[in-house]
Amino acid sequence: MGKRAVAVLKAEPVQGVVWFTQEGDSVKVTGEITGLTKGKHGFHVHQYGDNTNGCISAGPHFNPQNKTHGGPADEERHVGDLGNLEAGDDGKAKVDIVDKLISLEGPHCIIGRSLVVHADVDDLGKGGHELSSTTGNAGARVACAVIGHAADA
Repeated sequence: MGKRAVAVLKAEPVQGVVWFTQEGDSVKVTGEITGLTKGKHGFHVHQYGDNTNGCISAGPHFNPQNKTHGGPADEERHVGDLGNLEAGDDGKAKVDIVDKLISLEGPHCIIGRSLVVHADVDDLGKGGHELSSTTGNAGARVACAVIGHAADA
């Protein structure tokens, strides 16, 4: 089993647990988030593991390469750009992502940073809105959590 990290989201009404597992050059991101409105929600790793002023203190998307915001499959994207989660009628979103840019070690390490779930859909930098190139115009931060080292299973 590879190195693991975890983020526990505890906002009202949004809650959930997201696991990060290093698998070679990729990180598998799994979990479930509840309490969301139906539809797509931006899902990003933000720069700081600081929630002292709510999710605002998490700062901008984690972007050590100083690139423009994009989708997870794009060449031009922030390291922290994980795209969207999709919640069903019951407000639940399953997380099942494999990403090649985030890491649990080295310069793209996300441990100690924040995981943020947004109110709105992330347009993946293609929406033409003034915020598309920085945030994907994903709206308010409805839940956030610091990504921490997980105990060995």
